[in-house]
Amino acid sequence: MEREPMTHRIFIERLVIAIAVIGVALLLWNLRGLFLLIFGSVLVSVVLGIVARPFRERLGLSPPLALLAAVLILAAIIIGAFWLFGAEVARQSEALGELIPGAWEAAQARLDAWGLGQAAEEWASTLRAGGGAIANIGNLAVTIGNGLADLLLVIFGGIYLAAQPDLYRTGLLKLVPARGRALAADALGASGTALRLWLLGRMVSMGVVGILTWIGLSIIGVPSALSLGLLAALLEFVPFIGPIISAVPAILLAFAGSPEQALWTALLFLAIQQFEGNVLEPLVQQRAVDLPPALLLFALVAGGLIFGIVGLLLAAPLTVVLYVLVKRLYVQEALDTATPLPGRDKQG
Repeated sequence: MEREPMTHRIFIERLVIAIAVIGVALLLWNLRGLFLLIFGSVLVSVVLGIVARPFRERLGLSPPLALLAAVLILAAIIIGAFWLFGAEVARQSEALGELIPGAWEAAQARLDAWGLGQAAEEWASTLRAGGGAIANIGNLAVTIGNGLADLLLVIFGGIYLAAQPDLYRTGLLKLVPARGRALAADALGASGTALRLWLLGRMVSMGVVGILTWIGLSIIGVPSALSLGLLAALLEFVPFIGPIISAVPAILLAFAGSPEQALWTALLFLAIQQFEGNVLEPLVQQRAVDLPPALLLFALVAGGLIFGIVGLLLAAPLTVVLYVLVKRLYVQEALDTATPLPGRDKQG
């Protein structure tokens, strides 16, 4: 059967469609930062929902009052933490900034005595060359200002999402053809449950790791133990990479004191991560999504390469959502293959 010859009109139509597809793809790529801000707002709304849930289910408060209680409680926790520990953390953070250069010089002197000083200096020079943009104070100030503006946008966006979740959920489902809305609603519910359970687990892990790090460094005698414990707690949100980054300044400060202190500090971080990974994590995440480690590692790398620091921070929760959506929409629905979903089965 002969193919119908391409007319001038058909060619123009296909060309316009191709240009439109490319244009939409470029638009989505340029708006990738906006998508991350939206997802960050979703995370904030999920956290608010976690805190507000007991007020709705146990105390019988209406959703608006429960949300107001959640916002006030989280604000009180943050303000109370600053009131109790803010001055000490600020003092230790300032001291930490002053101690790091001296600690590096002391570490370099010890490495020189061991014949490793030149290699360490070359490594440090490479880091300084790669971080030239960070040395620019003006660019750093702009970056911090933009980050604070984005943070406020994410917080208020999360409050609005938490205030009327059904409104936005219904609007999103209306974009799906009618025959697929029930499946889409079920998939959104499964991914939301997984994200909530994952966030609960991370919050528990962050608190435990921060406290153990603070206590352990205080016993070893490392300076600014409280600030380093807070840093370890915050960076625990980023799997794999966060704990390594948090260990570097602590080990460097300990190394300035003595190699033995640095060894004990390294062993402390290793022991805490082993406890978190082998004891705490299975307990807090036993009903949540269990991401394959290799998948999570490559997701972190991809998030950092595509979206930068923000992508690295949000890569893990975004992977949780995508992982559950693939299991529900593709594995269960398209392939008709049984696979457990977090919150509905014993294992995720």
